[in-house]
Amino acid sequence: MDTALEQFADLDGRLVDAAKDIKVLSQLAWPANVGAEFLAGWHAGDPRLPAVEPPRVRFDSNIRALASIMRECDRDHPVGRYLYRTARSYKLAAAMIEQAGTPEFTARSIELYGGPRDPVGPGQVSNLSAAEQFLALTDDFRAEGYIPEQEFSVSPEQAADALRQRISPVFGDLPIAVVIDPDMAAKAAAGPTRVRLRGATCFSTYDVAQLVEHEVFVHSLTALNGREQPHVRSLGLGAPRTTATQEGLATFAEMITNAIDLARLRRLALRVKAVDLALSGADFIDLFRFFHDAGQDPGESFHSAARVFRGGDVAGKVVFTKDIVYLRGLLGVHTFFLKAIQSGRPELLHHLFSGRMALGDAIELDPFFRAGALAPPRFEPAWVKSRATLAAFLIYSVLSTSLRLTGIELTDFAVDATDMAT
Repeated sequence: MDTALEQFADLDGRLVDAAKDIKVLSQLAWPANVGAEFLAGWHAGDPRLPAVEPPRVRFDSNIRALASIMRECDRDHPVGRYLYRTARSYKLAAAMIEQAGTPEFTARSIELYGGPRDPVGPGQVSNLSAAEQFLALTDDFRAEGYIPEQEFSVSPEQAADALRQRISPVFGDLPIAVVIDPDMAAKAAAGPTRVRLRGATCFSTYDVAQLVEHEVFVHSLTALNGREQPHVRSLGLGAPRTTATQEGLATFAEMITNAIDLARLRRLALRVKAVDLALSGADFIDLFRFFHDAGQDPGESFHSAARVFRGGDVAGKVVFTKDIVYLRGLLGVHTFFLKAIQSGRPELLHHLFSGRMALGDAIELDPFFRAGALAPPRFEPAWVKSRATLAAFLIYSVLSTSLRLTGIELTDFAVDATDMAT
């Protein structure tokens, strides 16, 4: 197996080099002053569409290099297919960024991340339908106060310190820096060597727990493990084709560690709805009001709307669809985990933490993991190591969701069936 992988070493190295300049989120980021200007107008009763110039960047040499790699990949070989698909996703991402502000940007974004009306898996439920069902299910909980107003009292510096305390015991001699970035639209972003936190905001205690499990123990951890691979170092890349699996893993991690709350899950569903509204013509102010009416404060409503229009047109229809992947990824990862355990293949779960990959990669590259040519994950979250606990969580979740609540009332539990025995 080592010998088989050696034939791809050159392509793998060239892929890492060609992809290193294609950084989707940072290249689509808005200047920090845009938010302050918009919110000043909002509070003054005169909101105006933000004035944001799309990035003007060319990736000619990168695209040529990626196209050459794609031509040379042996797609009959599992590693060749992996390299081809990864190179292709970076080529699409580069083309997308070059076309920022145009309808072609949105077309490439949908090709990479999907659209709100795409089906989730093999079923007929769309991303939008799943989001709307979730929002409807949680409306009653929201009305009854199960989604309390959160206190955003944790400063970026305090959040960074909390992350550092959790990081140090896990990664030891491979420390991950935590830095504060005032220009970020997302609350955080993570790579193999650092985690960036948004500077122009405060965090809740829920946020801090979610950042640890989501950003550090999934995004940073998988990137770091991928870089540690002896042969296929491109597994350390955050290729766009792996985004749905990465965000699904990270959101699942929040769930199984009790770091998530209903407000967070509602935010994920609201983002799907917002992308659909923007594709249908809603402008930035419409989306800001949509998030504000859903309970987000003005600052968070701005950032939520900005996520959708990164690289797009604030007048509507030209949008960035990445926020589709969170719910879709969560459902996909949950199903994949359950089927892997049900099929007696728990090793597939561990493969996913050996680098950044799509769900299908864990299956196709399995022979190379078994032979030792691909390294198992050096670092893993504690919840993955606890196989029995993970299996119990997955199996019970499927059982519970198969129960129908329609037609059941609380009064049905008032009388125990055994009390009626004669």
